[in-house]
Amino acid sequence: MASTVEICNRALQKLGAKRIVSLSDDSVNARACNAAFESIKLAELRNNTWNFSISRAQLAADVIAPSFGPAYSYTLPSDFLRLLPPDPESNSERLDWSIEGKKIFTNDSAPLEIRYVANVTDPNQMDAAFREALSCKLAYELCEELTQSNTKKADLREDYKKAIQDAGLTSAIEKPSVLPPEDVWITVRR
Repeated sequence: MASTVEICNRALQKLGAKRIVSLSDDSVNARACNAAFESIKLAELRNNTWNFSISRAQLAADVIAPSFGPAYSYTLPSDFLRLLPPDPESNSERLDWSIEGKKIFTNDSAPLEIRYVANVTDPNQMDAAFREALSCKLAYELCEELTQSNTKKADLREDYKKAIQDAGLTSAIEKPSVLPPEDVWITVRR
């Protein structure tokens, strides 16, 4: 079973540093991992669209309508990180949605169907390639603090790039192809 400590220990292994038993250990390594893990995980989830983190929701309109502008507001799910296009197989949809704080403002009536990147907290729900990329990024970010080696940091940056590239290749195989939008010239000719 995967765990946060396992991901951190993989990062520490890449650094050649002593492993930890818990994030609450009284050691430099545990404190560094504890301080960095959550923010790096959130950034990784937000920066790349990982298949395991995609979620769907139907949002009910807020009871109190916006004071001006769009007719409706919708409160985003608590695990929301980033909005995705509603139809993964098309890139031609244009939405008149705007996100402000933890709300979506739009003239679209309820229920509002969204696809989004969710904050996955259970490492067992994370893809193995994501866990590897996350440990590479964690090692890269902790390198200066734990090893003071610029050479090792440069190597870890390359490890991270390779992990993301490998994950992307695997993910590309899993995703259906996206059709380009129909050209206006062809649409008018019909």
